Amino acid sequence: MNFEPVLENKRVLLQPLQQEHLQALLPVALDPSLWRIGLQHVASEQDLEAYIGKALGERAAQTSIPFVIIDKKENRMAGSTRFMGLSLPHKKTEIGATWITPALHGSGLNKAMKFAMLQYAFEVMELNRVEFKTDELNTQSRNAILSLGCTQEGIFRHHMITSTGRLRNSVFFSLLKEEWPDVKQRIFGKYDF
Repeated sequence: MNFEPVLENKRVLLQPLQQEHLQALLPVALDPSLWRIGLQHVASEQDLEAYIGKALGERAAQTSIPFVIIDKKENRMAGSTRFMGLSLPHKKTEIGATWITPALHGSGLNKAMKFAMLQYAFEVMELNRVEFKTDELNTQSRNAILSLGCTQEGIFRHHMITSTGRLRNSVFFSLLKEEWPDVKQRIFGKYDF
């Protein structure tokens, strides 16, 4: 199992996250709007260093595959995402911890990135299930996940505690291996990735 793959299509390049990406990611990560509705909060270089350190620790434990997102169209570092909660015995993972500079929201970058990750999860890793979860209050994220062809499975009440101490209700979504061929054609077939 490759825990440092490089994923790429015409629009996006996903490279394995490294501590050396700290300075390039910092201007993106310091945008407070990214952390308004989130479990974590990055407000300083030290916060981002800890965030990256945690992600790299999860990769070393083989439960996460973190990436930096590079927008090839804009030729710029755009944020970070990861496969997380990876369980090879159960052939499942979650795509999450995604944050993209607000300047590129709605640009198609997120859809290109999710396509690359879903294609890798189902066609290379041969997983049975990819999960997504988001804060019940994060309407933008919920709509984006639904636009990927995912099924909303339910809401886990008081599922997590955010960095501000708020009890978060988490909305769970999934996409299954059997659904991927249809979703690949129906949702992503109209794009030129």
